[in-house]
Parts: sequence; C-alpha cells; structure tokens
Amino acid sequence: MKALLLEEYGRLEYKDVPEPIPMPRDVLIDVKACGICGSDVHGMDGSTGRRVPPIIMGHEAAGVIAQIGDEVKGWQLGDRVTFDSTIFCNQCSSCRKGRVNLCSERRVLGVSCQEYRQHGALAEQVAVPSQILHRLPDNVTFEQAALVEPLSVSCHAAGILPIQGGESCLIVGAGVIGLFALQVLKNRGCDPVYIVDINPKRVQVAMRLGALVAPKSIEVDLALEAVGLPETFAEVLGSLKKGGHLAMVGNLASSVKLPLQLAVTRELTLHGSCASAGEYPHCLDLIATGAVQTDPILSAVAPLAEGALWFERLRKKKEPLLKVVLIP
Repeated sequence: MKALLLEEYGRLEYKDVPEPIPMPRDVLIDVKACGICGSDVHGMDGSTGRRVPPIIMGHEAAGVIAQIGDEVKGWQLGDRVTFDSTIFCNQCSSCRKGRVNLCSERRVLGVSCQEYRQHGALAEQVAVPSQILHRLPDNVTFEQAALVEPLSVSCHAAGILPIQGGESCLIVGAGVIGLFALQVLKNRGCDPVYIVDINPKRVQVAMRLGALVAPKSIEVDLALEAVGLPETFAEVLGSLKKGGHLAMVGNLASSVKLPLQLAVTRELTLHGSCASAGEYPHCLDLIATGAVQTDPILSAVAPLAEGALWFERLRKKKEPLLKVVLIP
C-alpha cells in the first residue's frame, strides 16, 4: 500500500510500505481522510521525541471497514467509521474508571517513542482495535469525521470546567483546539467567550464563530489555555477571577513558572486535560446536528501524495492554515 512515511527527521516520503496485518480483535480500515495534527508537524523534526523514524504518522482519520478480525463482533464490511486516537487496555484502574486517556498501557496512533511504535493513518490502510471504533452518522462526511479527534480534545477540556451557564470564559489560542473549544463552550452556555491569539486571521475566524476579542485587562470565571508557553500561561492565569478555573490543554513548553501566591490567594483551580475519554459519540452528534461548524476550521483537502508539501507549508506558518486533511 501507499503511505506517507517519516523516513528520517525532516523527510517525508510517499512510498510503498507493507500492508498492516490486523490482529483477531482488530479491523482493517480503508482510510478515506486523515488530518495533519500540529503534534505531527512538531514531531517530524524530532523536537518532541514522539515521532521516532521510521513511522507512519496520523491519528485524526475516518474510513471504511475492509477486513474484520475473527474475534470482532458488531461490525460489518463497508461500515463507515472513525476511531479514537488512543488505544487503551480496558483493564487497568484508569480504564475501569472510564479514564481511558490515562490508561497505563496507552498507545497513540501514529506515535513512535521509547516505549512503543504504533503506525498511524496517513496511509491507504490502518489496523485498529475494534473497541476504539465509532460509526459515522449518514450526514457526516469522511473529511468532517477526520476532525472529530481534535474536537474530542476540546470537548474533554471543556467538560473538565465547572459550567452551569452564564460564566465568562477566556480562550488563549485560536488554533484548531481553541476554535472547537469556543463552539463547545458557547453550546454549553458560557457567555461571553473571549479569545486571544497573535494571528489576526485566526481571531477573525473566532469572531465569526461568536467570540469576542479580549481586552488588555480582563477578569473571567473560566479559562482554557490551548498554547502552552510560559507567556501565555502567565497571561491566562492573571485573567482569572477569585475562585476561577483553568483548563490546560496546550503544552508546547515542558514547564512553566507558577505564580504561587496568585494561585493560592485567589484560590484558583488548575485542571490538566489530556486527549479525550469517551467524547467521540457526542462530538459526532455535534457535527451531525450542526451545533459545531467544521468548515471554518478545514483549510484544505489534498491528496496524500502531496502530504510532504502540506507538512512544509504548515511548518513554515506563512499562510493562515488551520486544519489540512489528506485523502489517500
């Protein structure tokens, strides 16, 4: 089969690779669409240590079931599906609590690190465990379904925050996660929702989706940090009212300084948010019903054969690109 293979750091090759062999509890998927995640763009240069070559990246995808393992129940050839980016054991204490994102044996599709190598979906086919499959509603396209994974990350982060309705909220970072979080937070009743980003075009997209541009001095009940740099963390923490809550999604930096007296005297609550844990069905429903818009976030759809070019365009950040979806 054809795949976009990270041969070495900084070099992607569209080439023939061996077809994946599904295990008894796996299904083989003919990939119809796969998004390029920012973590893939950052990972291909070796800076994250989680895309060690050779690896087929890609964990935001959808397709059609082409082969079913002997122990798989409830699925048929030709079913239109998407799948979680997280492969979990379903046996550890975290999994038993429904916190599959914290599974002690967790693997992520398209990731290669010291602990494991798990080829992803930037290919014509991918094999995945049947337990992470989700059926697509009839009116959700493969391209839309390729955006369910980042939407699920946003849903998970928003779900951590204690929202009753009417809370003011600040989002730092108007990338894919921030723009999806904006829509989810507004759907859950946050009002107003402010946005901060250094890219004016992304701010314009956020405003079209109902956000307000944050003034220089602002205090809010809730905040969501979708960048993860020392300066953005400091900015968002200083914007919280007493008793405020912060969901931390971005982690571009491995560490930041915590202004301890500020956090203590204002009694702030900081929530780490990792991936997602069961939000896929809800996310598919949000897209199917139109409650969440994907068109403003989907910047381009291109052939997988052109993948290396699109990775380079995303890496250079000279264009107002958000999500790029590749088609095998």
